[in-house]
Amino acid sequence: MRSNKGLLIVLSGPSGCGKGTMVAEILKRGDCAVSVSATTRSPREGEENHVHYHFLTRDEFEQRIAEDGLLEYATYCDNYYGTPKKEVEEMRAAGKHVILEIEVQGAFQIRERCPDAVLVFTVPPSIAELRRRLHKRGTEMDEVIEKRIARAMEELPLAEQYDYIILNDALEDAVSDFGAVLRAETLRPSYTDLDSLRKDGNTL
Repeated sequence: MRSNKGLLIVLSGPSGCGKGTMVAEILKRGDCAVSVSATTRSPREGEENHVHYHFLTRDEFEQRIAEDGLLEYATYCDNYYGTPKKEVEEMRAAGKHVILEIEVQGAFQIRERCPDAVLVFTVPPSIAELRRRLHKRGTEMDEVIEKRIARAMEELPLAEQYDYIILNDALEDAVSDFGAVLRAETLRPSYTDLDSLRKDGNTL
């Protein structure tokens, strides 16, 4: 019998490599949910509070840190980002595979606090393509884009410490690869409730 508890999947990758688009497609499966992160950055055009992010003031965010209300948090481009703990625990208990779209700092915090977490890193086909995608978004100044490129160059070597790496060149292939990760993880012995099988009188 498979565990009723959902997986905890950490999805990281450079800004602009298509994580958000991947997640939107993955959610169509029906067995996954995304944790809404908290941040102190300002909303972009079209973003809604408590839908895309929980937008907090710096004081509000630091209060959550003090109250141990976050599974992880990190600073990125001068803003705080973090994952509300209660929200994730409730979704996993309900049987949903919870996806955390977070930066590498937070990912390694999650690994320490949640040893059963699965870490997935998505990469772009090239740095040139990453720069093109960031410019295409049209949401940031050139100076900010170059900061994101520089950060991407720092993050890419850390991908080797993740459990899986997915190339996001063709979206359909990337989403299929993510589904393969979920399938593989739910077949691990740690995800099977062997005790309940024994209680039912089954033999292995």
